[in-house]
Amino acid sequence: MSVPAEGNQLVNVVVLLGAAVVAVPLFKRLGLGSVLGYLAAGLAIGPFGIGFFSDPKSILHVAELGVVMFLFIIGLEMQPSRLWKLRGEIFGLGVAQVLACGALLTGVGLLAGLSAPAAFMAAMGFVLSSTAIVMQILAERDETASAQGQRIVSILLLEDLAIVPLLALAALLAPAGAGERGDPWTQAAIALGCVLALLAAGRWLLNPLFRLLAAARAREVMTAAALLVVLGSALLMELGGLSTAMGAFLAGVLLSESTFRHQLEAEVEPFRGILLGLFFLGVGMSLDLSAVAREWPLILAAVLIFMAVKSIGVYAVARALRASHGEALTRAALLAQGGEFAFVLYGAAAAVGIFDAHLAAVLTAVVIISMALTPLCVLALRWLLPKPAPSMDGVDVARDLDGCALIIGFGRFGQIVTQAMLARGIKVSILDTDTDAIRAAAKWGVKVYYGDGTRVDMLRTAGAGTAKLILVCIDDPKAVNHTVKLIKSEFPLVKLVVRAYDRIHALALVKEGVDFQVRETLESALAFGEAALREAGVPADEAEEAMADVRRRDAERFELEVAGGLFAGRSLLYGNMSSPADGRNDQPDREAPDSHEAARSTSV
Repeated sequence: MSVPAEGNQLVNVVVLLGAAVVAVPLFKRLGLGSVLGYLAAGLAIGPFGIGFFSDPKSILHVAELGVVMFLFIIGLEMQPSRLWKLRGEIFGLGVAQVLACGALLTGVGLLAGLSAPAAFMAAMGFVLSSTAIVMQILAERDETASAQGQRIVSILLLEDLAIVPLLALAALLAPAGAGERGDPWTQAAIALGCVLALLAAGRWLLNPLFRLLAAARAREVMTAAALLVVLGSALLMELGGLSTAMGAFLAGVLLSESTFRHQLEAEVEPFRGILLGLFFLGVGMSLDLSAVAREWPLILAAVLIFMAVKSIGVYAVARALRASHGEALTRAALLAQGGEFAFVLYGAAAAVGIFDAHLAAVLTAVVIISMALTPLCVLALRWLLPKPAPSMDGVDVARDLDGCALIIGFGRFGQIVTQAMLARGIKVSILDTDTDAIRAAAKWGVKVYYGDGTRVDMLRTAGAGTAKLILVCIDDPKAVNHTVKLIKSEFPLVKLVVRAYDRIHALALVKEGVDFQVRETLESALAFGEAALREAGVPADEAEEAMADVRRRDAERFELEVAGGLFAGRSLLYGNMSSPADGRNDQPDREAPDSHEAARSTSV
């Protein structure tokens, strides 16, 4: 493909963005995750695909800044107090896993005929899991803040920190004459000086600097300052012979207690996202399909053996430290791959002569393929690992209950409703399926039973057949509808009071014949509106009168809608669009939407 020189860079940018825009949504729709989408896109447009790019290293060189910024944002989330709380996981669990997996994989390398230094470097590169991939998967699954997620984050942090001594070991394990080595004491002093300089800047310089820039109220300068902090910290660590990612992480930790933490995260996040995607594109481009084709038996065997052995090591350490079977399996699936720091470590090992070019290419392909397989491993785990049953410790199942009122659902809504019933001394039976919420309720003196209100057998054992009143307080409209139909069919004489999600749901419940329904936000919104009028300077009596008018109009409109459909009472709805007929702004004349979803958007 021939492209004019002056347009070449623009074409490259368009191709990169276009590949990401097409591949990532497609792979996410298929449930394979965005990381695999980036890798596939990179492979497609790289030198072994369509061939738009012939030098993936030039892309990776820039894209590595995405990893740097990613670790800066991780550092912002790791306040020193939080790191101190995680010290056991970081330096206990993390060290145990790195040592165990490193020993196992080094043994694999030795059995494969590698020299001891080469086997050790190959093993340790694969031990360093991909922080970017794992954190992305945890974020997509919304598990980063969970206890299990925090333990995985702790392991990743230790692995990120381990790159520093491993790079030093690469220099020490280099064959004699492989390169010039400086005085190790001098190098150590320079590295220590750079770390101390960064700590001093974070302690005494950064906060005053950002206060000064915030006072200037120049958004673009704050963005530039945020990038300066990230890249400057990375550069300082690089000058000290340390990891650029470690420098960005330390800068993030130093600023984690700053009042500007959230603003810094917002400024860096867009750059982090696009550069990290660019990094994965570059990794995909780097996969040498010709080498894979020539050495595919060796590479395939290495991928399977390395991932299997590392998974066994991760699982064994997790179980030894008393993790559950499910958590250990999840951890093994997430951490079975090599990571982006393997490219750094293998490059250093090749530079000093521990690896030859052929071995470096094979190991790089092994790591890339393992990274590509990780989302598939996690996806497979969802099918293989059954959903854990809730712990029933301290929880009683609903049996032979005889309350006057049966309350289904003890969430935000049900808790307040329960107080009203108990205030009048009414005997209630309360059902919920959240065992944690049931145990928490007991601490406050409220007895809640485990029971699923959508099942007729549990309704019977909970006393639905003898109760005078059933209150459905769950927040899932589909579950509410199912429960209502079940109760009306099996217990037609009982009074039924139901929480409605919105106006459309309330109309559907009226048609089902419930005795009373209320939209979950109606009363709070009316109280909120009256308070807002008072804060706006409207006299209290006039605010009360205005809200009484709104309440009256809403009730009249609802009655009209029950008989004539959702838009039958729209003339009673205040609006801020002038009516073509008379210029009034309280009778909007809108065309009725054609679809139910469009109707829902206007169901105030």
